[in-house]
Amino acid sequence: MVPEVFIQIVEVFKHKYTVKTICECFGVAKATYYRWRGKSWGPSELEKIIITICEELKFRVGHRMVRDLLRKEHHMKVNRNTVQKIMQKYHIQCRVKPKRQSYIAGESKIVVPNYLERNFHASKPNEKWVTDITYLPYGEKMLYLSTIMDLYKNEIIAYSISEKQDKTFVIDTLRKACKGRDVYKLILHSDQGSQYTSYEFQEEAKKRGIITSMSRRGNCFDNAVIEYFHSMLKSYYYNYCRPFKKLNCHTPIEFRAMAA
Repeated sequence: MVPEVFIQIVEVFKHKYTVKTICECFGVAKATYYRWRGKSWGPSELEKIIITICEELKFRVGHRMVRDLLRKEHHMKVNRNTVQKIMQKYHIQCRVKPKRQSYIAGESKIVVPNYLERNFHASKPNEKWVTDITYLPYGEKMLYLSTIMDLYKNEIIAYSISEKQDKTFVIDTLRKACKGRDVYKLILHSDQGSQYTSYEFQEEAKKRGIITSMSRRGNCFDNAVIEYFHSMLKSYYYNYCRPFKKLNCHTPIEFRAMAA
């Protein structure tokens, strides 16, 4: 029996049954219940600090790094197993980068040639667009960002954020980008992700007169401009917020400033 849960059960039913009766039903001694009730079940000071560290670093560090940060920033020497148990207790373990969805069961798959051919120069607006999806760690969630960039001035003309990386997600971004723009015979380049090869996405582009283009499989350089933009978005977190063990638990920017 989890003490916190049992205390809540008693609170709910104590107006209908005696505490003794409830304890007997659950096989819990009455004295044990009162001992549990008199104890504080909120997070301890150590737990509060660990929760804060994980929240500030967007749940992107493991228990060994949290242990090292406790020692470095809070002068607390804690066993890594203790840190791990606390992180498991509050579900604040390091979040693994999700894999890009490459196939949707039962979906038709339309792969088109690479018409862009790494020619990222555009002579006018709405001549060439590039699009892609990236992940965004957000608190305890993992969100996805879909963007469309106009290669004329490398301007982001539309974006969508979703908890799911499905075809509706990218179609919504495309509709936002097309609103109020002349897109006839525009080249829209993407990778071969299942969202872009779906029949619905290809039809949405086709009915607007858009020519879809796709990178060769596994070749990120075919869509280098949008890939670079997404990497820049996440570089701030990497350089300014994420500590590294080999840098004595400092971020790259902190370590560079110390070494200067």
